[in-house]
Order: sequence, then structure tokens, then C-alpha cells
Amino acid sequence: MKWIQKLGLVLFLIGLGSFILIPFLGNYSLDKELVLANTKEIHQEKMAEILEPMYGETYSSNFAFLSAFGDYFNTYNDQLKADANWDQVIWDDYSFSLALAGLDSPVKDNPWMFFALSIGLAVLGGIFYNLPKYQGEPEGIKNNGIFHSSIKNRGILGMITGSFLILFYIVLYWFPAYLVTLVAMVSPISEMLSGNPASQWFLYGLIYTLAIIVMGVRMFRKYRGNKYQQLRTASVMFFQTAFAFLIPEILVLMNQPYFDFKNIWPLDYDFFYDYQISTFLSSGGVGMFMLIWGILLIIVGVPVFTYFFGKRWYCSWVCGCGGLAETVGDPFRQLSDKSLKAWKYERYIIHGVLVLAVIMTLVTIANYFSGFSFLGNATNQLHSFYGFAIGSAFAGVVGTGFYPFMGNRVWCRFGCPLAAYLGLVQRFKSRFRITTNGGQCISCGNCSTYCEMGIDVRAYAQKGQNIVRSSCVGCGVCSAVCPRGVLKLENGSEENRITDFPILIGNDSVKLNA
Repeated sequence: MKWIQKLGLVLFLIGLGSFILIPFLGNYSLDKELVLANTKEIHQEKMAEILEPMYGETYSSNFAFLSAFGDYFNTYNDQLKADANWDQVIWDDYSFSLALAGLDSPVKDNPWMFFALSIGLAVLGGIFYNLPKYQGEPEGIKNNGIFHSSIKNRGILGMITGSFLILFYIVLYWFPAYLVTLVAMVSPISEMLSGNPASQWFLYGLIYTLAIIVMGVRMFRKYRGNKYQQLRTASVMFFQTAFAFLIPEILVLMNQPYFDFKNIWPLDYDFFYDYQISTFLSSGGVGMFMLIWGILLIIVGVPVFTYFFGKRWYCSWVCGCGGLAETVGDPFRQLSDKSLKAWKYERYIIHGVLVLAVIMTLVTIANYFSGFSFLGNATNQLHSFYGFAIGSAFAGVVGTGFYPFMGNRVWCRFGCPLAAYLGLVQRFKSRFRITTNGGQCISCGNCSTYCEMGIDVRAYAQKGQNIVRSSCVGCGVCSAVCPRGVLKLENGSEENRITDFPILIGNDSVKLNA
């Protein structure tokens, strides 16, 4: 079976190489009709005038095209800003829409062929590589040389992987015009699902979903024989594919608002933005249902489900961020920092983000009901800051790009405000805990090594103490890798769930359940 894995690796690398090459294929040109058709009515004539020097020119790369576009567009805006003519400044960025409209590429003419040669080969290669994995090995996971892997322990391959992910996220969030060829490639799929051409977010959602499916196959192979892990993996694959990807696109096809029914505030931080509320209220009964559903999840769903099942019901079974972390990020779970210092930072940062999200939402709601007389445009500036710093930089660039450097749950552990909300409920009012049998612990350290949330599980096991931590996502891997069955995930009576005995970590005495 080794030859199948080698073939899979070759196919994956060819697909990845094609994916990286595709954005550089094609020429770009503009004319007045394209500009008028791809800008807002209020800006049409002025944009046609600004970009007139580009008409009739052919640019051999997106770099040349976007450089020329930026020169003319920014010169116009910069002069207006210098003269303080703020009402005439064009704040919309048309670089993406005009680059896509002006693209002349074989990829645009033959999207299915290039899709097969890039994403298709990468998916096929990933499946070929993962299917024979762990064959011939006994069931159960051991700490068998995992820290000797270059890609899994911050080696050169890990650094290359992390750097590629970080670069991809930076381009995706802030320079999407450089990806228009890839967007054109997946447009036929978008048109089939929603009736609309693709955007960079459709491209990302498609890649995201396929990555979870392919690496989900790896999870099935790695944790074969463990029913809990099998069901959990199937669950995140289903919710990502159906609820996060397909259903929102189909809703758009039916002229309904784009909506992910499993996304919950404050992770869905723009749920209470004025444009969202207006969209819900203007979409009839379906929109009203979406609004009520979202509010019920926040005030009823989260506390009730977390009381009975802990935060694992969402973080490890439903959430798309958790789904990516548990599948694509699984090879990097051992890189999470288990130190007391990291634990301290974790608590301050994640609850700080939650407080920021709550304040932003309260200000947004107050401003909405006051007719924007409360803070006016300052609310939009607050939205922009949160979206840039938390929604993009932290959740995207750091949250995923840092998998090979800090483990697979960087965002979930340090930044996700919903994880903080769920964690507070789990810590103080929940039936969930991980029980330990200290007499059976042989101190092998597998549990701590594989804990993606940076919990020193072995320290609890050696003391025979229940693990009741707000950060624990109940993934159950610590139990799966324990050779003696010391750890068990349980939902039981709250009585004796939390103990107050401190444990020594280094030179500090810390209450484990803090």
C-alpha cells in the first residue's frame, strides 16, 4: 500500500502546484463598458474617467494590472483627501470586480479542466494518501516519534507549511484581486448552487469544506475502532458541508438571505449589525425565523446544551473552526503550549475578546434603536476594527496559519469569544467532566502530549482529579490515546464534580479547576 500513498503525495503536490500557478495565468484589459458594468451607479462615470488611461492596454499579469489600477485610483482619492473633500472620495474598492471582469485567461475559458488539475488532483491525492494510512498498525495511538517529524514539530516543512497558510490568508482577506483567476475557476460551481458568480469567500468555503472532508478520512483511519472519534469526525464533516457550505448557497438561490444556521453570536460577530437586522426584517417569514433562531441559540441553546453536554457539543461536533482544527489541524495538536504561563495568557486574552465583542454588540444595538444618534459613524469604525483585528487577523491569519507553530486550536484557545462564553457555562454550571483514575496512571504523558487545548492532563490524572476546565473542548483524544483507560468523558451529577485541591506546576500552586 505504500505505492498508493506515494502516488497520492505526487498527485497532491501536482494539484497544489497547479493551484499556486493558476493565479498567474492570463491577461487583463479594461474598457469603458466593463467599468460601467462593474461599479455602483453612483461611481460609474467618475470611475470610467479615472481609469480611461487603462483603456486599450493589455496587462500580462495581475501585478501589472493592479499596479496600474492602484496608481490611477489612489491618485484621485489621495488628492480629494488632501483637499478634505471627503464626500467625493470613493471608499469602495473595485479592484477585485474589475480585475475579474477584465480577465482573459484559459482558466476562465476552461474552468472545469483547471479545477480538475488543481483542487481535484489535490483532493484525490489526499484521499489516496490517507486511505492506506495506519494499515497494519494496531489500533490505538502512541507517542511514537511524533516530535521527530519535520512537518509536525516546527521543522523546515512545518515552517514552509505555516508560511504558505499565512500568506494565503493575508491575500484572501486583504488582497483578493490577486486570486480572481481561482475565483473564475470555481464560478461554475457557485452558479450551480446559488445562481451567482463566485467570490473569494465561495472559493475559500469550497477549499475549507474539501479540506475537512479529505482530512476527515485521515481521522477515520487514525482513530479506527474508536466510536466516539468516528462519530465526532462524521459530525463536523456533515455540519461543515451541509450547514456552513451548501445550505447558505441554496438559500441565496431561493432569494433568501445567506445564513449559516449553526453560527452563533459572538462568533458570528456581525449578527446584530444594522445591515443584518435590516436584511432579516425585510425577508419576510424566513428572515424573521433566522433572527429568532439566532437569538434563541444565544440565550437558550448555548446554556442548555452546554449544561448537559459541556462545550464539546459545539466546539468538537458542530463548529466549522473546530472542524478544521480537528481534521486539517490534527497533525499539529501536540504543539499546543502546556505551560502555566500560556494558561495565564489564554485566560486574559480570550475573555478580553469576549468583553470586546459584548461591548461592540451593545453599542451596535443601542445605535440601531437610537437611529444612529448614539455614536453615529463611530460604530462602523468599531466594526471595522473588530473585523480586521479579530475576525480576519486573529481568526484567519493567526488562527489557521499558526497551526504548524502553536498547534491546531490557537483561535479556539486564545481568541474565540463563543468558546469563552461556552467555557464560562461549562466551568460553573455543567454536568460535563473528564474523570480520572489516578491509581491506573503510568505517567506515559500521551494525554498531555495530544491535548490540543494546552491542558496538562497527566497532572490531573496523577492526582485522580476530575478535569473541569473552561478551555476543554471535550474532543476525547486524551482518553483515546491513554493505554490504561484512565480518562473518561462523562455527563453526570454536578455533585463532587469540582474539587478544590491545588496542584504544583513548577514553583506555582494552582487550582486545577480554575
